Amino acid sequence: MSARIEVIETDITRLKIDAIVNAANRSLLGGGGVDGAIHRAAGPELLEECRKLCGCNTGEAKITRGYRLPARYVIHTVGPVWRGGVRNEEKLLADCYRNSMKLVKKYRLKSVAFPAISTGAYGFPSDKAAEIAVRTILEEVDIADMVQLVIFCCCNSECRKYHEKVLEKLRNG
Repeated sequence: MSARIEVIETDITRLKIDAIVNAANRSLLGGGGVDGAIHRAAGPELLEECRKLCGCNTGEAKITRGYRLPARYVIHTVGPVWRGGVRNEEKLLADCYRNSMKLVKKYRLKSVAFPAISTGAYGFPSDKAAEIAVRTILEEVDIADMVQLVIFCCCNSECRKYHEKVLEKLRNG
């Protein structure tokens, strides 16, 4: 069975899905952007569970319950800060998606939604980030054979268009 891959423009905290991915900071204790929105929507229990995880390194991923979110789980991953592409940022960003998908497989989840990791305050160029995200998920999705749906959840039309363009290009050769 092949997973369906969708690109949508909406608030990731509203998705009723097995897991949403949080573009977290290294502390996992909340922040701005997607991270702050997820923590606010999930409630204080998420922060309490995150405290017990003792942070997360760039490119790695950890999982918690979703608490007050419609999603059952939150996968927290720490994307790289863009420094012009000279500090292994592209590999680290791919690792975020790869390691998140490892947790999807480990927990036998059927659906997952990703934000555009590192493209906000961390400054990763949106076009490059979309290329890395889509390419990595297309490589990983067949490995996680339980997965039925992967969503790229974009917060604006520019992000959505980049993801749609890359997905179309990679699907059609």
